[in-house]
Amino acid sequence: MKFVAIIPARYASTRFPGKPLADIGGKPMIQRVYEQVKKAVSEVWVATDDPRIFDAVESFGGKAVMTSPDHKSGTDRIQEAFLKINTDSDVVINVQGDEPFIQPEQVEALKACFNNSDVELATLVKPFRKEDGFEALFNPNSPKVVINKKNEAIYFSRSIVPYIRDVHHTEWLDKHIFFKHIGMYAYRSDILGAITKLPQSSLEKAESLEQLRWIENGYKIRVGYTDIETIGIDTPEDMEKALALLKNR
Repeated sequence: MKFVAIIPARYASTRFPGKPLADIGGKPMIQRVYEQVKKAVSEVWVATDDPRIFDAVESFGGKAVMTSPDHKSGTDRIQEAFLKINTDSDVVINVQGDEPFIQPEQVEALKACFNNSDVELATLVKPFRKEDGFEALFNPNSPKVVINKKNEAIYFSRSIVPYIRDVHHTEWLDKHIFFKHIGMYAYRSDILGAITKLPQSSLEKAESLEQLRWIENGYKIRVGYTDIETIGIDTPEDMEKALALLKNR
């Protein structure tokens, strides 16, 4: 299997404009993401809609491709970029541009899902830790994943699933292993083309989770596992946490 990683990066952000260019320890965020992914994938691109990000990537020696500003999802941007860069890769990996501490082992876990040639799509999950408490589990910005015996995602939800009946919620983490979604995907190249042609689904609209469109249309999402905690940066407050983590490391 030949892999290519594409990092979608938009300049416009309601909560954090210019986020991909935010400085983290002397490097723009997008450079830190790029360098981490490059440790696990030989071909890496940034797909952006802004020339400032394009120029920043090229300035540190990375590869970038300009894409339309009108895409509704990162997956749509990935598909346009994939067609433009003219690669012969079998699998496309989508790494979020706001995950500067993504680890090569996590990318490798995602790649390993495709050791089985039947796999169409893959993503990563991480068990919620008891020490994080119920509040972390309750957070709607941290989607939960239900997984079947074949290590396939059955459902993603911003709500807590499953519901533990007849047990007080403070004990739920003692009674069941809940899985947190890590927002990194991989797609077989033909499947990527197919899913970007699908119309929005009712479940996707309800939860505002794009991957539900794929499940609702019968696609199988293989799950890889990680125990590594990462920090996705959505706000300037998240940036403070990231800087503290960088300092500790």
